[in-house]
Amino acid sequence: MPPTAPLIFTPVTAEQYQTLIQKANSAGLALQGNAGTASKLGIELAWDYAPESLRLTIQCLSAPFFMNSDTVNAKIRSLVQETVSARA
Repeated sequence: MPPTAPLIFTPVTAEQYQTLIQKANSAGLALQGNAGTASKLGIELAWDYAPESLRLTIQCLSAPFFMNSDTVNAKIRSLVQETVSARA
């Protein structure tokens, strides 16, 4: 399955980004730094956080056969929106 279109979230403050990193790490998805890739259970993600523009980009690079990329993207959107609205 080809990568999906990147999801772009703005504004995401540095505090909100750190909360998202902590949530990802707690779920077993090792995210470190402002950019990179990580994978777990066949889901591979790329992310890029630009603190100067408060912009977070996340892209699903691959999804396992038992979960399509639309489901992965919906979960990402939900998590980011929940985190950003909770810290607004």
